[in-house]
Amino acid sequence: MSTGVIIALIVIVAAVLAVAAVLALRARGPQHGGSLKRRFGPEYDLAVARHDGDTKAAERELAERVRRHGSLRTRPLEPAEREHFEARWAAAQERFVDSPREAVGEADRLLAELAGARGFPDGGQYEEQLTALSVHHPHHVEGYRRVHRVTHARVDETQDGGAATEEMRASMVEARALFEALVHTGRHDAGRQRTGVDAGEQAPAAHAPHAPHAWSLGKRRPKES
Repeated sequence: MSTGVIIALIVIVAAVLAVAAVLALRARGPQHGGSLKRRFGPEYDLAVARHDGDTKAAERELAERVRRHGSLRTRPLEPAEREHFEARWAAAQERFVDSPREAVGEADRLLAELAGARGFPDGGQYEEQLTALSVHHPHHVEGYRRVHRVTHARVDETQDGGAATEEMRASMVEARALFEALVHTGRHDAGRQRTGVDAGEQAPAAHAPHAPHAWSLGKRRPKES
């Protein structure tokens, strides 16, 4: 076989391999994005909006979140810890009647402490904690984001009467979903990890049997007969 033929074969093989690599990357790209969208749900849409519709940039950010926090293993709460957090949340909801800003501030602190107790980054590192929570509780983390934003808003931005109170009420109600997930899923985490359930797929949260519901925000609880 002449040298010219050998060179021609090498060039052809190299071209075929290059085309195959490009096709493989194209095939894998949408699949990767689809996987992230399934895992992150509403967080995926928020990331895309934050990047002005640039899905590639959003997916890079979300993939980085998974790389940093996807292997995090949470620890379950002890029964006494669970009761302590539930009592504090119930008290915060009751306090909303007379002091909505204080109640929302307590909810913000409570979620930070609860997440830290479960093994997420310390609440003093809010952004890092929120990022880790978004990987493991993407369908519930927005409530924490809202109560934190309301808590740290300037006072003069929240003195517009009913609209401000309604925003605080809505943030508190939404934040309860993350509270429920953090308080009640710990006992199931080990089993979910053993069975390989994706961290972004949330098991239905158990409901606290005696915790007050969202209706108690802004209303006094009826007296028990």
